[in-house]
Amino acid sequence: MKNWRRKALAVAIAMFALLTLAGTARSARIKDIAYFLGDRSNDLIGYGLVVGLKGTGDDTSTPFTISTLANLLNNMGVQIDPSKTTLKNVAAVMVTGRLPAFSRVGSRIDVQASSIGDATSLGGGTLLMTPLKAPDGKVYAVAQGPLSIGGFAASGASGSSVQQAHPTVGLISNGAIIEKEVPISYAGLRTLDLVLRTPDFTTAAKTAAAISRALPETAARPIDAGTVRIEVPAADANDTVDLISKVERLEVAPDVVAKVVIDERTGTIVMGENVRIVPCAVAHGSLTVQITEKPTVSQPLPLSNGTTQVVPRTGIKVQEKKAHLAVVGGGVTIGQVVAGLNAIGATPLDLINILEAIKAAGAMSAELQII
Repeated sequence: MKNWRRKALAVAIAMFALLTLAGTARSARIKDIAYFLGDRSNDLIGYGLVVGLKGTGDDTSTPFTISTLANLLNNMGVQIDPSKTTLKNVAAVMVTGRLPAFSRVGSRIDVQASSIGDATSLGGGTLLMTPLKAPDGKVYAVAQGPLSIGGFAASGASGSSVQQAHPTVGLISNGAIIEKEVPISYAGLRTLDLVLRTPDFTTAAKTAAAISRALPETAARPIDAGTVRIEVPAADANDTVDLISKVERLEVAPDVVAKVVIDERTGTIVMGENVRIVPCAVAHGSLTVQITEKPTVSQPLPLSNGTTQVVPRTGIKVQEKKAHLAVVGGGVTIGQVVAGLNAIGATPLDLINILEAIKAAGAMSAELQII
């Protein structure tokens, strides 16, 4: 079983390494690695009520729900006393959404409603009209509609319960209509700033060179690691959209920083192609200590005044796995690193410990990021 697991791990990592090495020879479109300054979305937030719940809403321990409902009904001409109101089919929620760039009035966006009280489920509920505001305090959209939670929660009289997903969070597809636009215009601009999603001086220089080479009449230069400034030609002054489209379709081979990312919770390891290791020797072993408790019962002799006693009996077993010393050559590639570590029978947990030790010894020329 151990050999099978090791072989499966080796094959999986080798395939990943081959795919990584094969993918690095390909270029990426500029629109996939960068965006033009101003082309961004805006987060929206609002406070509202979900009604129509089947006894799974907020109770009296969340007074703001009753207060909000009372204010809503009062505005509709229905006068109620909040102190004498008890309900279980209404829940207070925070509604969040994202306003995409270039959205127009009348367009619809998805929103999510999350309970902020003690409601147990929002299943079957309907969100009442909720204004959604941006950080500037202005209303940009209004949300309303039935929620889809994609989960459930059930409990029995004895106190046992079962839950799947998060029933206190619901999604409303196309649940908000845009009422106000964010003005964005590229017409008449003399310069355009192209922002890299991952700032890098080498990638910025490659991007500027690719634009200047493909569009000789357009001057492009990097002004820092994350921005490439494009001079708009006079012929394209009134047709900036066409110029942006041409730039976005160009391909660039982005530079990748040598990095090793380790997720200790899942045992996942991702290594970039530029990871290099200087000559070093690696030996990894593990010590296992197993402690077992096997209590025995001691019976008194017949006709004696003794009592039955439970006598503890502890067993301790120590086992140490043999550690094999392996030499890792210098300047090796990621494929060779993986092959070398698998040659000594390293499991994912072993790989994490070995990589951390190699980095601590100064033998790895890469950034080690643990998440």
